[in-house]
Amino acid sequence: MKTMITGAIALGLSAAAAQAADEVRLQLQWVTQAQFAGYYVALENGYYEEEGLDVTVLPGGPDIAPPQVLAGGGADAMLNWMPSALAAREKGLPVVNIAQPFKSSGLQLTCWKDTGITGPQDFKGKTIGVWFFGNEYPFLSWMSQEGISTDGGDDGVTVLKQGFNVDPLLQRQADCISTMTYNEYGQVLDAGVSEDELVTFKYEDMGVATLEDGIYVLEENLADPAFKDKMVRFVRASMKGWKWAEANPGEAAAIILDYDETGAQTEAHQVRMMGEIAKLTAGSDGTLDPADFDRTVSTLLAGGSDPVITKKPEGAWTHDITDAALN
Repeated sequence: MKTMITGAIALGLSAAAAQAADEVRLQLQWVTQAQFAGYYVALENGYYEEEGLDVTVLPGGPDIAPPQVLAGGGADAMLNWMPSALAAREKGLPVVNIAQPFKSSGLQLTCWKDTGITGPQDFKGKTIGVWFFGNEYPFLSWMSQEGISTDGGDDGVTVLKQGFNVDPLLQRQADCISTMTYNEYGQVLDAGVSEDELVTFKYEDMGVATLEDGIYVLEENLADPAFKDKMVRFVRASMKGWKWAEANPGEAAAIILDYDETGAQTEAHQVRMMGEIAKLTAGSDGTLDPADFDRTVSTLLAGGSDPVITKKPEGAWTHDITDAALN
């Protein structure tokens, strides 16, 4: 009887602790994959629980726009590329970057080498696949800076609205397509294409990279001390997850597979993706570098006659959360 009573008390204390945990809902940009390993690692390894948090990670998809989910109250925080977030802010949704786990950009163009493309000057007269929904802005800004029209013709490029696959390149519908170093580029190789048949242009190397995969919340929520404290703990645990994932890419990929309810991911692809993702998060403790922000803004402002933003945003990021999380 004593054992049963003791067990009942323990269960009661456990239930009380669970009820006391602060809930956090995180909206991802895409489906469960190694791109988001830090958050799943923090969940699996108990880092959120150690911070008194009950975190729900919400997978994204082609029909899910994180800014809309955040605006509708469906999430407490979202992951978003900065061009999309700044566009939403200028249009009236006051999102604020509270942490920047990704230091570098994984965006690139992948082209067939036999097209004769050796540099941006050779893009003229070619068809290039570009993702939209806010992901087109770095490309449009890049072409504007190169003085290349995106209206087609011999002196411009024909922009193909690319879906979330690499078919346009494989089927020769496009001379180049958008790829991420950690995902679609690998899909091209998995299709049997040799790296010797390709030429790639990393936005980071071309000086037109913009920040990706930042953590954003609504500005009004930061006025609540309890919410800020919750975000401090969330960012601290998340960055602990990211650093563990960097150091243990194979184990991190295995965790991703455990959380992938679709069963669509393969171990080989996730291990390779995690290795590439680790290169992008390396060097970041979660603190946004103002110079990286300024570079992103400059790229977006140079986006031709219809830039994604028309002026440098004010109040679009804060160090309050990361400063407290790191100290």
